[in-house]
Amino acid sequence: MILGYVEVSHESVTLAEAEAISAAEALGGRGIARGVPIRGLVAVELPDLSAVGALAGRLALARRCLVPVPSPEDLPSAARTEGRRGGSAAFRRIGAPSAGEADSAILESGRAFKEGGGTIDLDHPTRRLWIARGSDEREYLLEEVAAVDRSAPALRRMPLLPFRRPVSLPPRLARAAVNLARVTPKDKVLDPFLGTGALLAEAGLLGGRLYGIDRDPAMVRGALQNLAYLGVVAEELIVGDAREVEFADRESRFSAIVTDTPYGRSSSTGKTTAKELVEEVTARWAERSTPDGRLLAILPAGDEPAEVPGTLRYRIPVRVHRSLTREFRLYERSRSTQSSL
Repeated sequence: MILGYVEVSHESVTLAEAEAISAAEALGGRGIARGVPIRGLVAVELPDLSAVGALAGRLALARRCLVPVPSPEDLPSAARTEGRRGGSAAFRRIGAPSAGEADSAILESGRAFKEGGGTIDLDHPTRRLWIARGSDEREYLLEEVAAVDRSAPALRRMPLLPFRRPVSLPPRLARAAVNLARVTPKDKVLDPFLGTGALLAEAGLLGGRLYGIDRDPAMVRGALQNLAYLGVVAEELIVGDAREVEFADRESRFSAIVTDTPYGRSSSTGKTTAKELVEEVTARWAERSTPDGRLLAILPAGDEPAEVPGTLRYRIPVRVHRSLTREFRLYERSRSTQSSL
């Protein structure tokens, strides 16, 4: 296992930190709290360097994944040692990537790197080296393994999809939710309140096998259009009441249930509140989860939330739209430890 770091973005810091830890777990790693904390970074442990790169490919609410450069004594010594490896580098500071001309640590590191035999190339470096300050006030040097593609989710925004609705989960938040549920390739993933398919789209892009339910035929047809547009194929999407309908394989068990629950609407019967509907649906399908099953439910914030089966690990309020705040809640069927987030 190797130590890695994630620079999270500032859209929703608590959710971003939880996403980084959960995505690392999906890749066989874990979030860790050992060593000196480095400001602005989430520490994780991963099986190997390729997993650090894969982590960057999963994340939505992050900027880059890095590994620490061994520091012999101080920052200039570390930079000089790295310069002996040759090649070119650009030095930046975490949290202030464009302020190098006024940063003495960056200037000193650059000089030391050149003394070691390397060259500085700010435009097309072979290596990107980042400086960050630890809680012990020391400066640390880290190397970027991979940057997060911040433009990709924008290409999956609702206005660009063939089937559009005014309220749909933005793709960055949908990807973060799926990462909280630790979806991995070939996991069977269920969304019992399918809507426009935003959550299943992100699960499918991570290799999940997709199952969905919605009582509105137009939503199921539209979700199929959106999934096809994004190059994602669903195993089975069905129309009906998620409390009653069944898939072709009645014995299917799901590794992850991910759902953005109804926004205060009543059920089609006119007798069941949205809260009661969520409780009935999640209770039914939680029984069909695998022994390590995860249930990620996005629920109304502020009101008494629906009772959802499982051990609560995360409860994170997030502003989803300008006037709408929701809670991202992760429940786990079995877990020996819980996060404090």
